[in-house]
Amino acid sequence: MTNVDVNYAMFNLGTGELILIFLVILLLFGAKRLPELARGLGKGINEFKDAVETSKKEIMDAKDSVDAPMEKKAEDES
Repeated sequence: MTNVDVNYAMFNLGTGELILIFLVILLLFGAKRLPELARGLGKGINEFKDAVETSKKEIMDAKDSVDAPMEKKAEDES
C-alpha cells in the first residue's frame, strides 16, 4: 500500500471519483472562480483553526484558574 492509497482511504475515494468531483465543481463554478473559491475555503479553514485554538486556550486558562486555588489549599494543609 502506497502513501497515496492511505490518503484516499480515509474518505474511501479513488482517483476516478476525485476527478469526477473536480470536473463537476469546474462545470458548476467555472475556471475563473475556482482560485477565488479555493482562497475563500483556505481563509475559512484558517479562521476555524484559530477559533479552535483560542477556545482551547480559554478552556485551559479557566482550568488553571480553578486548579490553582485547590493546589494552594492542599499545600497549606500539608
